[in-house]
Amino acid sequence: MIFEKMRQQIVVYALVLVFGCSVGFSQQPAPPENVNAFDTPNDAGASITITWDKSPEDGTGAEAVTGYHVLRKSGDSEFEVITKSPLTAGETRYVDKGAKGGPAYTYSVQAITASESTVNSAETAPVKAVGNWFHFGKRWIFLALILFSVAVVYSIYHARRGKEIFIRRIPGLEAVDEAIGRSTEMGRPIMYILGLGSVSDVATIASMNILSQVARKTADYEMPLRVPCNDPIVLNVVREMVRTAYVNEGRPDAYQEDDIFFLTESQFAYAAGVDGMMIREKPAAIFMQGTFYAESLILAETGNSVGAIQIAGTDSDSQLPFFIAACDYTLIGEELYAASAYLSREPMLIGSLRGQDYGKLIIFGALIIGVILELIGVTWVTTFFQRV
Repeated sequence: MIFEKMRQQIVVYALVLVFGCSVGFSQQPAPPENVNAFDTPNDAGASITITWDKSPEDGTGAEAVTGYHVLRKSGDSEFEVITKSPLTAGETRYVDKGAKGGPAYTYSVQAITASESTVNSAETAPVKAVGNWFHFGKRWIFLALILFSVAVVYSIYHARRGKEIFIRRIPGLEAVDEAIGRSTEMGRPIMYILGLGSVSDVATIASMNILSQVARKTADYEMPLRVPCNDPIVLNVVREMVRTAYVNEGRPDAYQEDDIFFLTESQFAYAAGVDGMMIREKPAAIFMQGTFYAESLILAETGNSVGAIQIAGTDSDSQLPFFIAACDYTLIGEELYAASAYLSREPMLIGSLRGQDYGKLIIFGALIIGVILELIGVTWVTTFFQRV
């Protein structure tokens, strides 16, 4: 009788133990709560942001949550996982960049445990991605743009009213008349090299503006202007600009289209062809303005060997030393962009140049103030520019 009672007790304890273990192993973690989906602000309508409160078992407990998946569905379709890999434990935000306008989407967040069991949160309300007309996070940039525009318009207004605007002396540009005059006295041609840039390069556009001013002077002096090009589109644009310059000077008959020609698109073949022209024709003045690469020293040394006055300019820092060493004058950096305003004295260009200087002055002042405040422990300026 005693043994029978003990046997029954052992069976009861065993059943309780088995039941308790099965319950413990099959217990699921609590799902994420307060799941919210909303249209991402200040975008073009290409994303939806999902936020949630992490599961209570996130990173702790017997069945700890190790990550999350975000699920999405449209209309009556089934939920699908949109995260390529599980988000790490502790994350509470995800941006769905695949929701590009159109349908409304419903989201759910799925918690994943170490044993790969999952539990889904409640569904969110349907939400659409909508584009915004204005990015309010960039309002300070917009304000800076307005101030810069006001400075440019103000400077152009005063330049057109005849107010004298100071532009610092640039020796390379002052030597343009000297170089063209020397060619006229010696009866030798002028060569203008635009480099290897395409018509979309800023340096090439600046070089074309300089060429237009040089062409006006060669038209007055009745000197041949030789322009070898390595890009067919640049060739056609340059021909039109030089023709216009000659017409504006009242000398359309002096324009020679054959003096502006296509040479080759190959870098060193172009350099060899131009060098051959220099050796044969021995120009008295050579202008090298635009985008240059490894051929810069080859061209500059050859021009120096024939005794030409050379005026070079580029925005390529790596090529400037070669021009400085082998040329008589060199336009450095932004001097290339300011050359057209310097030579033409056009109020519109001079006013724009002065307005840009105002903008640079403001930026430089802000940098100095920011550095000083950072050194004394005031970091709000740095934080402001990081947010902008």
